[in-house]
Amino acid sequence: MKKQGSEIEAVGISYNIKIHQSRDLDCPLKIFSTKNHPEPDQKVPKLEEEEPSTPGVRRVLKNVNCRAKPWEILAIVGPSGAGKSSLLEILAGKVRPQNGSVFVNRKPVDKASFKKVSGYVTQKDTLFPLLTVEETLMFSAKLRLRIPQCQLRSRVEALIGELGLTHVAGARVGDDRVRGISGGERRRVSIGVDVIHDPEVLILDEPTSGLDSTSALQIIDMLKTMAEIRGRTIILSIHQPGFRIVKLFNSILLLANGSVLHHGTVDHLALNLKLMGLELPLHVNIVEFAIDSIEAIHQQESLQHELIDNGSGDCTKSSKCTLQQLFQQSKVIDHEETVTKSLHSPLNFANSRLRETIILTHRFSKNIFRTKELFACRTIQMLVSGLVLGSIFYDLKDDLTGAEERVGLFAFILTFLLSCTTEALPIFLQEREILMKETSCGSYRVSSYAIANVLWCLIS
Repeated sequence: MKKQGSEIEAVGISYNIKIHQSRDLDCPLKIFSTKNHPEPDQKVPKLEEEEPSTPGVRRVLKNVNCRAKPWEILAIVGPSGAGKSSLLEILAGKVRPQNGSVFVNRKPVDKASFKKVSGYVTQKDTLFPLLTVEETLMFSAKLRLRIPQCQLRSRVEALIGELGLTHVAGARVGDDRVRGISGGERRRVSIGVDVIHDPEVLILDEPTSGLDSTSALQIIDMLKTMAEIRGRTIILSIHQPGFRIVKLFNSILLLANGSVLHHGTVDHLALNLKLMGLELPLHVNIVEFAIDSIEAIHQQESLQHELIDNGSGDCTKSSKCTLQQLFQQSKVIDHEETVTKSLHSPLNFANSRLRETIILTHRFSKNIFRTKELFACRTIQMLVSGLVLGSIFYDLKDDLTGAEERVGLFAFILTFLLSCTTEALPIFLQEREILMKETSCGSYRVSSYAIANVLWCLIS
């Protein structure tokens, strides 16, 4: 018997951002219009740019409706600047929209409770390069799961097998400066960190970015398996999906300039393009063809708006429909449904503050010991400072002068302790993105991180 899963539904999502007012600003997001008709002696432009209605505000998303079902993959596609990442951040609860709501199983859900049933994988791999694959997943499991140690290890081993990382479980993750696993394997580790708590919803921002076609196909195929076997609702954005990747998507959400041009299956997209008079060439990817044809789609919409102004804009057999009209007629989202119940529960951490501090201190120690430059610098500094201070303040007398000299010794020791913290600044800057990501998803408290950092500095 299949479990229910979580159905994600977004209704009327609108999102604006503030921009600096400049006429010469080259904006990737443009709003096209043909309301201002040119004079007869002027050349007719192909597309005319319209300023946003509110000065200094850019409309990123405009009345976006979408639905993602369990056991399926919803792919959000579109050109650069279409609003894909902004929509994902809103669905993940990272950003609050100006208008609209997000529902889980037709119930409004707040950010705190949604963290328990969801995982959000960013476009950039925010991982510790000096930890191994197994250690990375184990620390994530310790911070996010409240189960015994033996079950933690079993869970991590099972996940490593599910991710296809058994052969590199003991290898370091690595990054641009530290040699480690490949980019595709590193992306799998990032996904594993966010599915360690077995979420019902998984949201990914361009998981195939920077990967070759084979690695990208392996990532999407793995996500497809997760959706079909575990009943997860998977929502991802992708820029240029290959032909084999498109076949793995259950539904497509095509965005352009913040508006939905299509929401449905790939076959339905091909049918809508055909109804618009756009014939798909042989051996051409339907999604890439739709993205490349967006300019033609806008031209069709501009002509259709003129027909509407003349009172003949209905979508009939004698007139070609725009993608937006066809999408609205499909009634993917029923706006008349009323939702009264809500999912609301406080954010509960898996561990106590003491337990979090112990786990984070352990992770600090592994990173510091494996950072050879920092560890060697601290060791040499302590040895040299100890020898210098020991030589200067050797054989102090037990009188008033000796007491004053001991006060000076304590001042020097405190100075050396404070100077040690500056060497850890590059490490903290590197960990800042990881800290923000882990605390935003409720892995641990910020105070636990600060306490663990201070404790390790004192110990070292």
